[in-house]
Amino acid sequence: MSTDTIRAAGAVLWRDDNGTVEVAVVHRPRYDDWSLPKGKLDAGETVPAAAVRELHEETGFHAVLGRHVSTVHYTAFGRPKVVYYFSARALWGGFVPNDESDELRWLPVDEAAALVTRSLDRDVLAAFALVPADLKTVLLVRHAKAGKRENWPGDDDLRPLSSAGWRQAEALRSLLPLFGPSRVHAAPRVRCVQTVQGVADDLELSVPREPRLSEEGYWPDPDAGLVRFLDIAAADGVPVVSSQGGVIPDLVSKLADIGGLRLGDVPCKKGSLWVLAFTRPEEGWSTSDSPAGWPRLVSAHYLPTALPAPRP
Repeated sequence: MSTDTIRAAGAVLWRDDNGTVEVAVVHRPRYDDWSLPKGKLDAGETVPAAAVRELHEETGFHAVLGRHVSTVHYTAFGRPKVVYYFSARALWGGFVPNDESDELRWLPVDEAAALVTRSLDRDVLAAFALVPADLKTVLLVRHAKAGKRENWPGDDDLRPLSSAGWRQAEALRSLLPLFGPSRVHAAPRVRCVQTVQGVADDLELSVPREPRLSEEGYWPDPDAGLVRFLDIAAADGVPVVSSQGGVIPDLVSKLADIGGLRLGDVPCKKGSLWVLAFTRPEEGWSTSDSPAGWPRLVSAHYLPTALPAPRP
């Protein structure tokens, strides 16, 4: 991406109104148009953080992010611009007219699409409507940097994060809460646990160890590892799962194949995050059922780093 590119973030903010999904659209007096909430990234800000901040500034609502919905490219003021849109569930708050937006309307998706001014916003709403709004989110993290194995004299399971790895872990500690995590799991290796320990501490949670999601535990029986991951995903709340680079690409590829999702290559840098969104399992669901009845992966969005991009 060119350093001249304007980077922005926004969201389809939604709520459930007695079984009807409604989304928020705002009127911007500066442009006299109806728009989805969005705005440019501040210096030192990540894309998800910008999306949450802009939502609050333009709508007055606090929200938790879900799946990545769409990335939009266009030209603004003679420069290329890219806007990353997420799904975001409204938690609490209330609209107060301000300089950026002087009116907010909660509307069913089709009515919102008819109201927004720009066709690009209609495209984003169409992408949002392709799958249910209320999906299950799983935050799959590869452990942060831990230095070179040959430089660690002890048991490799005990190799800790390096100074660069601790910076990545702190960045994840800020990023992951934007998606509303409520549980934290990790493969047993120290570096996997350390990567997400700060998130668990902030939530006042313990970190259950997941041997099936370590490299040595996964590869003797990948299907058992897949089943364990789906069990974690299907439980209540939003789980964080910290695993290894020898597990994540195969696991995500298998989930995509089961869900009929085309991903191609599955990158997995240290300290990176996959935001995975699944259909919600039916009551009584079990991994002993046919794979056709398992929670279906409908969205997989890769964030190569939790660190903000340097400003040009």
